[in-house]
Amino acid sequence: MPLPHFWKDNRVASLAAFWRYGVVKTLRKWKAAALSPVLARQEGPVRSAYGVLMVPNWQDTTFRYCIFGTYGRDLADLLLGQRDDFVFVDIGANQGLYSLIAAQNPKCRKVIAFEPVPATHARLAANVALNGGAERTVLHQLAIADNVGEVTINVAPDHTGTATLAGREGVSGAGGVVIETIDAPLVDPLLAGDLPMFVKIDVEGLEAVVIAELAKTASFARVQSIFYEVDDRWASAGDIEMLLRSAGFTRFAKYGRGHHYDVLASRA
Repeated sequence: MPLPHFWKDNRVASLAAFWRYGVVKTLRKWKAAALSPVLARQEGPVRSAYGVLMVPNWQDTTFRYCIFGTYGRDLADLLLGQRDDFVFVDIGANQGLYSLIAAQNPKCRKVIAFEPVPATHARLAANVALNGGAERTVLHQLAIADNVGEVTINVAPDHTGTATLAGREGVSGAGGVVIETIDAPLVDPLLAGDLPMFVKIDVEGLEAVVIAELAKTASFARVQSIFYEVDDRWASAGDIEMLLRSAGFTRFAKYGRGHHYDVLASRA
């Protein structure tokens, strides 16, 4: 008996996801590991697989993933494909890969990037200057949370992208760095404007908290899309979706496979 069409479609989609997010991503990681020691001997800025320049930081896994395209093209293509004027809000910007990519799109009229870790923020600022996007990029050395003050964040010097306030297992040995946090009333004026916003959130387990704070702001009505990270080991995708649906988001597209993936939420 032939398989129903939806079974065939699901099987094809699963195989495609396995290839893109399993095989291809793994090969890119191997490539980064193999070639990084060679390229690290060179001096000067490095052009990433995404076409943007970055200051060298070869000891950092996050940097190497940026250079070799390990993160894939999903968010990059979404940002470059925007056809109407927009503002890009990069929450958990790290060294600025997606802020730099967004700035390549002439329809991106402004980039607002949040990166609270001082050393990482300095690299973010250097990368923005290196790519000539400083005139329309606003950088904030701040973290968005449900409180205002100073807290200690766990930072692994060899993988800055895993810096977290979430207190997860497996990061207790990382170095502690004091950062500044702000909540919704302080976030709102930083997002003031008229243009629609495309928001990226990558805060290693605190995505629900950040989205809840954004939802309290008047500026949230201008957010048309949110691209956020989910890891089922320490976050509830269902809870985040319910929060966003209550705020008027109706479409949810999953990028990735397994317990660690991304979601694009859109209002229409």
